[in-house]
Amino acid sequence: MLNSGRGILTVVSGFAGSGKGTVMKKLIAEHDNYALSVSATSRKPRPGEEEGVSYFFRTREEFEEMIRGDKLLEYAEYVGNYYGTPKEFVFNKMDEGRDVILEIELQGAMQIKEKYPETLLIFLTPPDADELYKRLKGRGTETEEVIAKRMKRAAEEALCIKDYDYLVINDNIDACTERVHNIIQVAHRTVRHEQDIINRIQTELTEKMRA
Repeated sequence: MLNSGRGILTVVSGFAGSGKGTVMKKLIAEHDNYALSVSATSRKPRPGEEEGVSYFFRTREEFEEMIRGDKLLEYAEYVGNYYGTPKEFVFNKMDEGRDVILEIELQGAMQIKEKYPETLLIFLTPPDADELYKRLKGRGTETEEVIAKRMKRAAEEALCIKDYDYLVINDNIDACTERVHNIIQVAHRTVRHEQDIINRIQTELTEKMRA
């Protein structure tokens, strides 16, 4: 069920191996009020990727024009290509009453929070470091050297968890997904997300006093 008011922007971050991608897919599959944010990129499409689904594909010149025009919530350059979150897509979905979820790393999350303090920040983590290592190892796609680098990166990211609104332990994918869903729905009732109702009540009380 769609929200009766404007949707909430939620940024979900987490260590590599935290399962955030799986949680996002389950939220979308189980609840119709969510929309996953689609990023823009200056890199070329890969086989099977669709415009507006996988990414919004733009030339480097077009992307830089988006930067100059302040049309991105956040952006970064990685291996010679730009990646960023278009404002228009996100805000249009929120205006439709959808809660927009953006899966992004810490740097981008902090950029968005600085521009839009009402953004909800959630950090996902396995229950402990041993479990994180086990999950990375269990992928079977990375060398010990790469795993060591990811673990080192996780140690650096852990220092920034304090900047998030919520920490969610992913010890069970179903339970974790439900926790994230409940956090977002409760956020709709916080004062900062009920400004329209607050304004209406203030106006009605002022009119009553004048009557």
